Amino acid sequence: MRVTVIGAGVAGLCVATELHRRGVEVAVIGTPPGPDACSWWAGGMLAPDCEGESAEEPVVRLGHEAADWWQARGVRVHRRGTLVVSLQRDAAALARFARRSAGHREVDAAEVEPALPQRRGLLFEGEAHLAPREALAVLAAGVEFVREAKGQVIDCRGLAARDVLADLRGVRGETVLIHCAEVAISRPVRLLHPRMPLYLVPRGEGVFLLGATSVESDGRGPPTVRAVLELLSAAFALHPALAEAEVLELGADARPAFPDNLPRIRRVGGVLHVNGLYRHGFLLAPALARMVADHLLLGIEPEVME
Repeated sequence: MRVTVIGAGVAGLCVATELHRRGVEVAVIGTPPGPDACSWWAGGMLAPDCEGESAEEPVVRLGHEAADWWQARGVRVHRRGTLVVSLQRDAAALARFARRSAGHREVDAAEVEPALPQRRGLLFEGEAHLAPREALAVLAAGVEFVREAKGQVIDCRGLAARDVLADLRGVRGETVLIHCAEVAISRPVRLLHPRMPLYLVPRGEGVFLLGATSVESDGRGPPTVRAVLELLSAAFALHPALAEAEVLELGADARPAFPDNLPRIRRVGGVLHVNGLYRHGFLLAPALARMVADHLLLGIEPEVME
């Protein structure tokens, strides 16, 4: 079997990698990962239980496959869990998050992350994170890039596939990369801020990613002043020393999503479309890649097939 994957974001590279692992002759149409792909700006949190606070059940269940899949493909996966905290005045928000999610225990934030002020928190010990750009580079190194499609075509173009998938929409996310040597945090931290819920993901050596807004828009331009100010303000509320951090990079892009924010595998003509990962790209792409391979090689109908 010959397969051509169109699109070299996280969905396309995961599908190509999984098919290649199973002995399929596969190639990718697209450019190697870079700033033009929304995957480039991702947080890289493999946090299915946290996502369960607001996401549908399949996101949690399928997301539990992600950490093992990435690690098995040679990507460094940091298994230190996720810490969810709130400001003192927002204790009700933390209690609500606890009721709507599973897989956590209540902790003093300072006990697990000594750099943080003492406050109640929820530790999701089974979760993990990775560096998206590093992960994309690992997958891209193992695939063949071509210009023409041959054999079965799998379309993983994200928002660009709206020319075929009319119900696809854009959800814009904005991030800020900062450096602050004074703050040592080893795991992703989510702050339940009343105006701007924030996640902070350590990248090592004092570098952190702050994200992310979630705006109903397909705009792919630079981050807005309002978004950057709100992200930095929320970061300051998490730890005052972050006010002195150096801003290294600003990023923004639009993530592809269907109306219910769940992914789809959809056949249109002879083309198989894999799309709609919303803000769960690195979390759900491994499960979708498995489903695509099972479908093509074993005839198993994917649970997200339409």
